[in-house]
Amino acid sequence: MSLIETRAKSLLRKQKKIESWFVSRYGMNLYRGCTHNCAYCDGRAEKYRVQGEYGRDVEVKVNAAQLLKKELDPSRRRIPLKKGFVFVGGGVCDTYQPAEQTYGLTRSALEILADFNFPVHILTKSTLVLRDADLIRKINANTRAMVSFSFSSVDPDISRIFEPGVPAPAERLEAIAYLKSLGIPCGMYLLPVIPHVTDSVEKIERSVETAREAGIDFIVFGGMTLKQGRQEDHFMDVLRRYNPALPEAYRGIYHGCPWGSASSGYFNSIQQIFNRAARRYHMPRRIPLRLFKDWIDENDRVIILLEHMDYLLKTDGKKSPYGFAAYSLSGTKEPLSSMRNSLRRIKGVNVLVEKILLEILDTGTCAEYERLMGE
Repeated sequence: MSLIETRAKSLLRKQKKIESWFVSRYGMNLYRGCTHNCAYCDGRAEKYRVQGEYGRDVEVKVNAAQLLKKELDPSRRRIPLKKGFVFVGGGVCDTYQPAEQTYGLTRSALEILADFNFPVHILTKSTLVLRDADLIRKINANTRAMVSFSFSSVDPDISRIFEPGVPAPAERLEAIAYLKSLGIPCGMYLLPVIPHVTDSVEKIERSVETAREAGIDFIVFGGMTLKQGRQEDHFMDVLRRYNPALPEAYRGIYHGCPWGSASSGYFNSIQQIFNRAARRYHMPRRIPLRLFKDWIDENDRVIILLEHMDYLLKTDGKKSPYGFAAYSLSGTKEPLSSMRNSLRRIKGVNVLVEKILLEILDTGTCAEYERLMGE
């Protein structure tokens, strides 16, 4: 492991709109690079511009705490930050990777977020998060904290090969059970599911079953992206060592999409496996409203509910008007409650969507959302 100290110019990243996968408004990368060295990590891809050898070299933003305190301070802001969760994770790092034991940037960030009364959502693969259980519990009592763990499966043999630098799945599940015993909501991000490795009915169902046993509140599912270049080259080297016959099978799944996406036919097939397992174990497939409803503003709540409904309908092969409506609404600056009589003027808001919007504005939720989340 090679740690490279850097001084960042800024830290807090504001989303263009509320992020419905994590219900977050803001995020941050405290490190760049990750020594967990997961074979499938697309943070390795050139587009993210992570310098050095991914899996070994890590940039450490040593001034992160000072930057965060400055950026959260309302007296320094011309426009106040919107109410919303801060996502403590990152696409190019795990904030609880081994470097955190040396630098403690994540704990410092959580202390500052607690001081400014921001709710947080943490995503990690590391049980080092338990070091900060006292602080996370405090944040959860004052505002809200959620801790999610990512898995490709709960198979320990597969994890040793494809996730060589992280605690075993059983250890992550034990961490979840402990955090739940403290009253802290927890999620599983069952992603990426690895084609022909962790995507079987048995492995997906086992992951959902063990998550339920650990007390998980929700599971977010996703397939694996495979971007050409460093990510694909590294992953294929690992895959060949695991099973020399598998790289050829990937030709039917990945076709050089610039985003690294799998074919829609393949993804839909594994999505249906997950959907059936989630229903069998009564597992929400998105973050439930009860976990975030008090900590986001009215417009963001509407957008999240619409996007969740859009996902739940489309992954069941049904049409949905909600995704486009959510995108249009994200550009609206006025509170939607002040636009009750003019909602239909917003692009994508038809009679059905207008009815849903009014129901959410009146009650905080809607029957269609509750039906889809409860399946």
